[in-house]
Amino acid sequence: LSGWAGIMAGIYALSGAYIAYSVYNFNPDQILYEVSNSGTGVSNLSGVIFLAVIILLLAISTAIFLSYNKAKKRKESVWNAASKQLLINMGVPLAAGGILIIILISKNLLGLIAPLTLLFYGIALYNTGKFTYNEVKFLGLIQMGLGLIAAYFIEYSLLIWALGFGVVHIAYGIYLHLRYDR
Repeated sequence: LSGWAGIMAGIYALSGAYIAYSVYNFNPDQILYEVSNSGTGVSNLSGVIFLAVIILLLAISTAIFLSYNKAKKRKESVWNAASKQLLINMGVPLAAGGILIIILISKNLLGLIAPLTLLFYGIALYNTGKFTYNEVKFLGLIQMGLGLIAAYFIEYSLLIWALGFGVVHIAYGIYLHLRYDR
């Protein structure tokens, strides 16, 4: 893992949260409690979903690119037994969470999306902590905690999501860079 990957993922997340809120007027609390029949919510939702997919693809591709370059510099293989186990242990909770998010969207329970993405991502990170740095488990616990807090304070869930995927990733990325990359 590269510290820069965490920093970049955080920047992507903060940018995405800003765009979702300011451009698409995405407010999970409002959408959760006020189902609009005017159709305007649907177009905004499509934009937010497209934005989320773009951010996810950017974060994943950046992580793969930077991790590949780091492994290449160290003359290590990116694809080995540990990375396969990491992918499986991370993929199962992320897949379950992704399916649940699709179900929530279909039921118009959008206010739960931000908290549950944090929660399932935290579970995935905690699962993978044994295949990478020990700090990943701690990062997973932070994300799970933020997900639970966001579930309670749904009106602030986008802000808490930005904190978890944005600020926490940037801080974690800086820490990783200073500890392992230099």
